[in-house]
Amino acid sequence: MVAMSGGVDSAVAAYLLHRAGHEVVGATLRLFCYERGEVPDRPCCDENAVLEARWSAERISIPHMVIDFKETFHREVVEDFVSEYGSARTPNPCIRCNTHVKFGPLLERAERIGFDAVATGHYARRDRPPPSEMGWALYRARDRSKDQSYVLWGVRADHLDKCLFPLGRARKAAVRRLARRLGLRSWDRPESQDICFAPTEGHLAFLAERLPEDHPMRRPGPVRHSATGAVVGEHAGLLGMTVGMRHGLPRGGPGRLYVVRLDPGSRTLWVGPREACRERGLIADQTNLLAPREVVEGEGVRAQIRYRHDAVPCSVRVSGDRWEVVFDEPEVGVAPGQSVVLYRDERVLGGGRIVGALGARDRSCPAGA
Repeated sequence: MVAMSGGVDSAVAAYLLHRAGHEVVGATLRLFCYERGEVPDRPCCDENAVLEARWSAERISIPHMVIDFKETFHREVVEDFVSEYGSARTPNPCIRCNTHVKFGPLLERAERIGFDAVATGHYARRDRPPPSEMGWALYRARDRSKDQSYVLWGVRADHLDKCLFPLGRARKAAVRRLARRLGLRSWDRPESQDICFAPTEGHLAFLAERLPEDHPMRRPGPVRHSATGAVVGEHAGLLGMTVGMRHGLPRGGPGRLYVVRLDPGSRTLWVGPREACRERGLIADQTNLLAPREVVEGEGVRAQIRYRHDAVPCSVRVSGDRWEVVFDEPEVGVAPGQSVVLYRDERVLGGGRIVGALGARDRSCPAGA
């Protein structure tokens, strides 16, 4: 079963598997974003996505089906998204979808129907780990500019034997050229960089419809400087703010200001210079190990704390489903709700949700105030 979104990557993934001799069926998930009247105006999930996927399946001569996962998607992804933002955390819904929809319920559904594996158009590689380990391991894509291994950290290790990523060694430009040669209409389809279920005007409008006006995250409050505690402005609501953000903040003296932390209890937004955002480490929970513990706690491990961030050297201590990650050098952008993914060279060792900065204490006022 190949999860086909209507885009070029999943269509080419299906073609490659079909050409290799596998019995392939394309499957498009009917999610929140396919609902009439609520369809965002973007290519990943407009009202023609199902029809486009079906047309691509016909073009490469494979059957196509539609699977209704609206309830699962709404429960696992949309509700979590609203809840996290309402709690002053910054979630990544793509990771949530991959973990709790595509490589969870969809894989289970595929097995019940009789499929041996589920494939997607993700740019990531599945390969064998070192000889001392069993099973399969997850690696970065060959095309590092398109690598999507970061959003796949939630795939369970025992599910990797049933997950295929045909584009793991492909270049995006080559994928488009092949799609054009095959006559796929999606060959030049633009990529979506937005949250698929949010309206065109953005995720803040989506959240505003689902959180009441008197919610602490929507109410105005003071903007305080983290070094002095001085009020340097007022915000219209903490919703949409995240650690490390600088756009739209007031000036508080020389230099740029960045979001240092959010305090929904007092509706305070703490800001400061970039250096004030640096943290020596983080705590993560809801973790998923894709390598033995001794590898994760060993040498040569790097941590990536945002999809577009570089992975940085670190040390890790595992305690049940919680990790303590210490960076070799302090990092900017440790945002609760985001994910930390651990790598060793090209291999994904696992990931988890960031709870907060390591050693974070009650910093509702600056030291000495």
